[in-house]
Amino acid sequence: MSAFLRNTAIIKRANRIEHPPGGVPTHREPRVRLSAWALRLAPFATFGVFVLIWHLASLRYPPFILPGPALVAARLAEKLADGTLIAHTAVTLSEAIPGLILGALLGFITGYPIAKSHIADRLLSPFIVASQGVPFIAIAPLLLIWFGNGPGAKIFLCAIVVFFPITINVIVGLRSIQPQLRDLFRSLNASRRDTFSKLELPAALPMVLAGLRVGGTLSMIGALAAEFLGTDRGLGFVINQGRGLYDTPLVLAGIVTTVVTALCIYGSIRLLEKALVR
Repeated sequence: MSAFLRNTAIIKRANRIEHPPGGVPTHREPRVRLSAWALRLAPFATFGVFVLIWHLASLRYPPFILPGPALVAARLAEKLADGTLIAHTAVTLSEAIPGLILGALLGFITGYPIAKSHIADRLLSPFIVASQGVPFIAIAPLLLIWFGNGPGAKIFLCAIVVFFPITINVIVGLRSIQPQLRDLFRSLNASRRDTFSKLELPAALPMVLAGLRVGGTLSMIGALAAEFLGTDRGLGFVINQGRGLYDTPLVLAGIVTTVVTALCIYGSIRLLEKALVR
C-alpha cells in the first residue's frame, strides 16, 4: 500500500512539473515566442539577403548596366525630394484605381449571369476566354487610336486586364454555394433580392475579394503598359525616360515605386477583406 501511495505521489509531482496550472507547458512558451518572432522577421531577412546579393552582383558591372542598391536608393530619394515620383505615382494611380473599379463592376456583371445560367455560360464564356488569348499590349495601340492619349484609354486598358480574374472568381464563388442552402431559401419563398443579398453575395465575397487582390496588382501593369506607348506623365513615363537616357538607377527607382504602390493596393484590399469577411 505504501509503495502504491509513493508511486502515485511521484506521478502527481511529474504531472505538475510537466503541466503546470494554466494548461500550457512552461518550457514551450519560449519556443512559441521565438517561432512567432522568426515568422515576423522572415520577410525582412529575405529582403536583406536579396539586397546583399544585388549589391554583390552590382560590383561586377558598371552602374549603367546594374547599379547597386545604394545608388538606386539615392536616385529614389532625389526624385522623392523634388516631388517628381509623387506626382507621377498619383497620375498612375488615377488610371489604375478607376480601371480596377470598372473592371470589377464589369467582371461581376458578366460573371453573375454565367454562374446562374447555362445559356449565358455557353454564349459568353468563349468570348471571355478568347479575350485572354490576345495580349493586352497588342490592344493598347488600338485603344489609344480610338480614345486618344487621355486617361480614358489607360483606364479602359486597366479594366480589360482586371476583368478576367475577377470574372472567374465571381463564377467560382457563386457556383461554390451548397445546393442545400439554395433549396432552403426557395423553401422560405425568399425573393431574388433577398437571395442575392443574404446568400449569394456573402458566399461569393471571399472569392471576389481574392480576385480584387490579383486585379489590384494587374491594374498597375495595365496602367504602365498604356503609359509606355505614349504619355508625358506617370511611372511608365519615368521608366521610359530613364531607359532613353540610359539612366538605369532612374529606371530601377521607377520600378521600385511601382512595386511599392502595387503592394499598397494589395494591402488595402487585404484590409478590406478582413473587415468584410469574418
